[in-house]
Amino acid sequence: MVASNPAAAQAAPLEPRVKKLESEMRAVQRKVFPGASDRFFEPEISAPAAGPSTTGVSASAPLTDLLQRVDTLETQITRLTAQTEENGFKLGQLEKRLAVLEDQAKQAADAAAAAAAPAAGTVLGGMAGAGAGAGPASSASRPATPAAASTAAAAPSAERIAAVSKIEKPQTADAGEDAYLYGYRLWEAKFLPEAQAQLRFTLEKHPKHKRSSYTRNLLGRAYLDDGKPSAAAKMFAENYEKEPKGDRAPESLYFLGDALVKLNEKAKACVAFAELAEVYPDVATGRLSDRLATGRRNAGCK
Repeated sequence: MVASNPAAAQAAPLEPRVKKLESEMRAVQRKVFPGASDRFFEPEISAPAAGPSTTGVSASAPLTDLLQRVDTLETQITRLTAQTEENGFKLGQLEKRLAVLEDQAKQAADAAAAAAAPAAGTVLGGMAGAGAGAGPASSASRPATPAAASTAAAAPSAERIAAVSKIEKPQTADAGEDAYLYGYRLWEAKFLPEAQAQLRFTLEKHPKHKRSSYTRNLLGRAYLDDGKPSAAAKMFAENYEKEPKGDRAPESLYFLGDALVKLNEKAKACVAFAELAEVYPDVATGRLSDRLATGRRNAGCK
Protein backbone atom coordinates (compact mmCIF):
# COMPACT_ATOMS: atom_id res chain seq x y z
CA MET A 1 0.00 0.00 0.00
CA VAL A 2 2.81 2.40 0.88
CA ALA A 3 4.51 1.72 -2.36
CA SER A 4 1.29 2.19 -4.25
CA ASN A 5 0.37 5.44 -2.44
CA PRO A 6 3.49 7.66 -2.04
CA ALA A 7 1.39 10.73 -1.05
CA ALA A 8 0.01 8.90 1.97
CA ALA A 9 3.53 7.86 2.90
CA GLN A 10 4.63 11.53 2.89
CA ALA A 11 1.61 12.53 4.98
CA ALA A 12 2.37 10.05 7.75
CA PRO A 13 5.38 11.97 9.25
CA LEU A 14 3.35 15.19 9.24
CA GLU A 15 0.68 13.84 11.58
CA PRO A 16 2.76 14.21 14.81
CA ARG A 17 3.68 17.77 13.75
CA VAL A 18 0.03 18.66 13.22
CA LYS A 19 -0.97 17.24 16.60
CA LYS A 20 1.85 19.16 18.28
CA LEU A 21 0.80 22.40 16.58
CA GLU A 22 -2.83 21.85 17.56
CA SER A 23 -1.77 21.30 21.20
CA GLU A 24 0.31 24.51 21.16
CA MET A 25 -2.60 26.34 19.56
CA ARG A 26 -4.93 25.40 22.41
CA ALA A 27 -2.29 26.43 24.99
CA VAL A 28 -1.88 29.86 23.35
CA GLN A 29 -5.65 30.26 23.21
CA ARG A 30 -5.92 29.60 26.93
CA LYS A 31 -3.09 32.12 27.57
CA VAL A 32 -4.65 34.91 25.49
CA PHE A 33 -8.30 34.24 26.30
CA PRO A 34 -8.64 32.70 29.80
CA GLY A 35 -12.11 31.18 30.12
CA ALA A 36 -12.58 31.61 26.38
CA SER A 37 -15.76 30.73 24.58
CA ASP A 38 -16.93 30.26 21.02
CA ARG A 39 -17.50 34.02 20.82
CA PHE A 40 -13.74 34.49 20.35
CA PHE A 41 -12.50 31.42 18.50
CA GLU A 42 -13.34 27.88 17.65
CA PRO A 43 -12.50 25.46 20.47
CA GLU A 44 -10.46 23.33 18.13
CA ILE A 45 -9.11 23.76 14.65
CA SER A 46 -10.97 21.64 12.18
CA ALA A 47 -9.76 20.54 8.81
CA PRO A 48 -11.43 22.16 5.82
CA ALA A 49 -14.75 20.60 4.93
CA ALA A 50 -14.46 17.83 2.41
CA GLY A 51 -15.79 18.54 -1.06
CA PRO A 52 -18.39 16.46 -2.81
CA SER A 53 -17.32 12.89 -3.13
CA THR A 54 -16.27 11.69 -6.53
CA THR A 55 -16.04 8.30 -7.98
CA GLY A 56 -12.39 8.13 -6.98
CA VAL A 57 -10.12 9.52 -4.22
CA SER A 58 -7.00 11.37 -5.23
CA ALA A 59 -3.81 9.93 -3.84
CA SER A 60 -2.69 13.44 -2.83
CA ALA A 61 -5.83 14.26 -0.75
CA PRO A 62 -4.40 13.20 2.68
CA LEU A 63 -1.21 15.20 2.12
CA THR A 64 -3.15 18.28 0.94
CA ASP A 65 -5.43 18.06 3.97
CA LEU A 66 -2.50 17.88 6.39
CA LEU A 67 -0.69 20.77 4.74
CA GLN A 68 -3.79 22.95 4.97
CA ARG A 69 -4.15 22.12 8.65
CA VAL A 70 -0.48 22.96 9.24
CA ASP A 71 -0.81 26.30 7.45
CA THR A 72 -3.96 27.19 9.42
CA LEU A 73 -2.38 26.31 12.74
CA GLU A 74 0.85 28.19 12.07
CA THR A 75 -1.06 31.30 10.99
CA GLN A 76 -3.25 31.33 14.08
CA ILE A 77 -0.36 30.61 16.46
CA THR A 78 1.53 33.56 14.99
CA ARG A 79 -1.51 35.82 15.40
CA LEU A 80 -2.17 34.75 18.99
CA THR A 81 1.50 35.05 19.95
CA ALA A 82 1.49 38.63 18.66
CA GLN A 83 -1.69 39.32 20.64
CA THR A 84 -0.03 37.97 23.81
CA GLU A 85 2.99 40.25 23.35
CA GLU A 86 0.75 43.25 22.69
CA ASN A 87 -1.30 42.55 25.83
CA GLY A 88 1.90 42.25 27.87
CA PHE A 89 3.13 45.61 26.58
CA LYS A 90 -0.18 47.32 27.37
CA LEU A 91 -0.17 45.86 30.89
CA GLY A 92 3.35 47.20 31.46
CA GLN A 93 2.27 50.68 30.34
CA LEU A 94 -0.72 50.60 32.70
CA GLU A 95 1.50 49.61 35.62
CA LYS A 96 3.84 52.53 34.89
CA ARG A 97 0.94 54.99 34.76
CA LEU A 98 -0.41 53.65 38.05
CA ALA A 99 2.98 54.10 39.72
CA VAL A 100 3.16 57.72 38.49
CA LEU A 101 -0.36 58.46 39.76
CA GLU A 102 0.43 56.97 43.18
CA ASP A 103 3.59 59.05 43.45
CA GLN A 104 1.71 62.23 42.48
CA ALA A 105 -0.98 61.51 45.07
CA LYS A 106 1.66 61.04 47.78
CA GLN A 107 3.42 64.28 46.87
CA ALA A 108 0.12 66.15 46.93
CA ALA A 109 -0.70 64.76 50.39
CA ASP A 110 2.73 65.76 51.73
CA ALA A 111 2.42 69.27 50.27
CA ALA A 112 -1.02 69.68 51.83
CA ALA A 113 0.31 68.65 55.24
CA ALA A 114 3.25 71.06 54.98
CA ALA A 115 0.93 73.94 54.07
CA ALA A 116 -1.51 73.26 56.89
CA ALA A 117 -0.07 75.85 59.29
CA PRO A 118 -2.67 78.57 59.99
CA ALA A 119 -2.15 81.82 58.15
CA ALA A 120 -3.43 83.80 61.13
CA GLY A 121 0.08 83.86 62.59
CA THR A 122 1.27 86.22 59.88
CA VAL A 123 -1.50 88.69 60.68
CA LEU A 124 -0.72 88.55 64.39
CA GLY A 125 2.99 89.02 63.78
CA GLY A 126 2.30 92.16 61.76
CA MET A 127 -0.03 93.54 64.43
CA ALA A 128 2.42 92.85 67.25
CA GLY A 129 5.25 94.51 65.35
CA ALA A 130 3.35 97.48 63.93
CA GLY A 131 5.71 100.37 63.46
CA ALA A 132 8.81 98.30 64.33
CA GLY A 133 9.71 97.55 60.72
CA ALA A 134 11.10 94.05 61.38
CA GLY A 135 8.03 91.81 61.75
CA PRO A 136 5.89 90.04 59.16
CA ALA A 137 3.71 92.29 57.00
CA SER A 138 0.01 92.45 57.81
CA SER A 139 -2.41 90.88 55.33
CA ALA A 140 -5.42 92.94 56.48
CA SER A 141 -5.49 94.91 53.23
CA ARG A 142 -5.93 91.83 51.01
CA PRO A 143 -9.28 91.56 49.22
CA ALA A 144 -11.78 89.16 50.74
CA THR A 145 -12.06 85.71 49.16
CA PRO A 146 -13.85 82.51 50.26
CA ALA A 147 -10.54 81.22 51.65
CA ALA A 148 -9.94 84.51 53.43
CA ALA A 149 -13.43 84.37 54.89
CA SER A 150 -12.72 80.88 56.21
CA THR A 151 -9.48 82.09 57.81
CA ALA A 152 -11.27 85.08 59.30
CA ALA A 153 -13.83 82.76 60.89
CA ALA A 154 -10.98 81.07 62.76
CA ALA A 155 -9.23 84.36 63.62
CA PRO A 156 -7.79 84.62 67.14
CA SER A 157 -9.65 86.40 69.86
CA ALA A 158 -8.85 89.90 71.04
CA GLU A 159 -7.42 88.40 74.23
CA ARG A 160 -4.96 86.27 72.26
CA ILE A 161 -3.91 89.21 70.10
CA ALA A 162 -3.30 91.24 73.24
CA ALA A 163 -1.27 88.40 74.77
CA VAL A 164 0.87 88.05 71.63
CA SER A 165 1.49 91.79 71.53
CA LYS A 166 3.04 91.54 74.98
CA ILE A 167 5.83 89.29 73.70
CA GLU A 168 8.83 91.57 73.49
CA LYS A 169 10.31 91.96 70.04
CA PRO A 170 14.08 92.44 69.95
CA GLN A 171 15.39 95.42 68.03
CA THR A 172 19.14 95.41 67.53
CA ALA A 173 21.50 96.02 64.65
CA ASP A 174 21.12 92.35 63.55
CA ALA A 175 17.68 91.99 61.93
CA GLY A 176 18.15 88.24 61.31
CA GLU A 177 18.99 87.59 64.95
CA ASP A 178 16.02 89.69 66.06
CA ALA A 179 13.64 87.81 63.77
CA TYR A 180 14.81 84.42 65.07
CA LEU A 181 14.68 85.44 68.73
CA TYR A 182 11.16 86.80 68.34
CA GLY A 183 10.08 83.46 66.85
CA TYR A 184 11.77 81.66 69.72
CA ARG A 185 9.93 83.79 72.29
CA LEU A 186 6.60 83.08 70.59
CA TRP A 187 7.34 79.33 70.61
CA GLU A 188 8.47 79.43 74.24
CA ALA A 189 5.19 81.16 75.17
CA LYS A 190 3.26 78.37 73.37
CA PHE A 191 1.92 80.66 70.64
CA LEU A 192 2.65 77.94 68.09
CA PRO A 193 0.88 79.21 64.93
CA GLU A 194 2.40 82.66 65.48
CA ALA A 195 5.84 81.14 66.07
CA GLN A 196 5.56 79.11 62.85
CA ALA A 197 4.65 82.20 60.83
CA GLN A 198 7.50 84.22 62.36
CA LEU A 199 10.10 81.50 61.79
CA ARG A 200 9.01 81.00 58.17
CA PHE A 201 9.33 84.76 57.72
CA THR A 202 12.85 84.60 59.20
CA LEU A 203 13.93 81.89 56.75
CA GLU A 204 12.45 83.80 53.84
CA LYS A 205 14.10 87.13 54.69
CA HIS A 206 17.39 85.82 56.12
CA PRO A 207 18.10 82.45 54.42
CA LYS A 208 21.89 82.68 54.85
CA HIS A 209 21.96 84.01 58.39
CA LYS A 210 24.11 82.30 61.02
CA ARG A 211 20.90 81.32 62.83
CA SER A 212 19.40 79.46 59.84
CA SER A 213 20.11 76.03 61.35
CA TYR A 214 18.51 77.13 64.61
CA THR A 215 15.52 78.60 62.75
CA ARG A 216 14.71 75.49 60.70
CA ASN A 217 15.09 73.22 63.71
CA LEU A 218 12.86 75.42 65.85
CA LEU A 219 10.26 75.65 63.07
CA GLY A 220 10.20 71.86 62.95
CA ARG A 221 9.69 71.74 66.72
CA ALA A 222 6.87 74.27 66.47
CA TYR A 223 5.15 72.01 63.91
CA LEU A 224 5.77 68.96 66.10
CA ASP A 225 4.40 70.63 69.23
CA ASP A 226 1.37 71.76 67.21
CA GLY A 227 0.47 68.18 66.21
CA LYS A 228 1.88 68.37 62.66
CA PRO A 229 4.48 65.55 62.58
CA SER A 230 4.51 65.30 58.77
CA ALA A 231 5.41 68.98 58.27
CA ALA A 232 7.88 68.70 61.16
CA ALA A 233 9.64 65.68 59.64
CA LYS A 234 10.09 67.50 56.33
CA MET A 235 11.62 70.53 58.07
CA PHE A 236 14.00 68.47 60.22
CA ALA A 237 15.17 66.48 57.18
CA GLU A 238 15.65 69.72 55.22
CA ASN A 239 17.74 71.24 58.00
CA TYR A 240 20.03 68.21 58.16
CA GLU A 241 20.41 68.00 54.39
CA LYS A 242 21.04 71.71 53.83
CA GLU A 243 23.39 72.26 56.76
CA PRO A 244 24.83 68.95 58.00
CA LYS A 245 27.46 70.95 59.89
CA GLY A 246 24.93 73.43 61.25
CA ASP A 247 24.62 74.04 64.97
CA ARG A 248 21.27 72.26 65.21
CA ALA A 249 21.77 69.48 62.63
CA PRO A 250 22.18 66.76 65.34
CA GLU A 251 19.01 67.94 67.10
CA SER A 252 17.15 67.86 63.78
CA LEU A 253 18.14 64.21 63.28
CA TYR A 254 16.86 63.34 66.72
CA PHE A 255 13.56 65.21 66.28
CA LEU A 256 13.21 63.70 62.79
CA GLY A 257 13.21 60.28 64.43
CA ASP A 258 10.71 61.52 67.02
CA ALA A 259 8.38 62.82 64.30
CA LEU A 260 8.65 59.53 62.38
CA VAL A 261 7.66 57.59 65.50
CA LYS A 262 4.54 59.76 65.75
CA LEU A 263 3.85 58.96 62.08
CA ASN A 264 4.20 55.25 62.91
CA GLU A 265 7.29 55.01 60.68
CA LYS A 266 9.37 53.33 63.37
CA ALA A 267 11.81 51.58 61.04
CA LYS A 268 12.67 54.92 59.41
CA ALA A 269 12.95 56.52 62.84
CA CYS A 270 15.59 53.96 63.76
CA VAL A 271 17.52 54.91 60.63
CA ALA A 272 17.49 58.57 61.72
CA PHE A 273 18.67 57.67 65.23
CA ALA A 274 21.44 55.47 63.79
CA GLU A 275 22.53 58.32 61.51
CA LEU A 276 22.73 60.63 64.51
CA ALA A 277 24.92 58.18 66.43
CA GLU A 278 27.19 57.61 63.43
CA VAL A 279 27.61 61.19 62.17
CA TYR A 280 27.64 62.99 65.52
CA PRO A 281 29.00 60.46 68.06
CA ASP A 282 30.07 63.14 70.56
CA VAL A 283 26.59 64.70 70.60
CA ALA A 284 24.89 61.30 70.65
CA THR A 285 26.82 60.32 73.77
CA GLY A 286 26.73 63.83 75.19
CA ARG A 287 23.90 66.33 75.31
CA LEU A 288 21.43 64.13 73.37
CA SER A 289 22.30 60.79 74.99
CA ASP A 290 19.18 60.57 77.19
CA ARG A 291 16.83 61.72 74.43
CA LEU A 292 18.40 59.33 71.93
CA ALA A 293 18.01 56.38 74.29
CA THR A 294 14.35 57.26 74.85
CA GLY A 295 13.74 57.71 71.13
CA ARG A 296 15.26 54.34 70.28
CA ARG A 297 13.18 52.69 72.96
CA ASN A 298 9.98 54.29 71.67
CA ALA A 299 10.81 53.20 68.12
CA GLY A 300 11.71 49.68 69.18
CA CYS A 301 15.17 49.92 67.63
CA LYS A 302 17.46 46.92 68.07
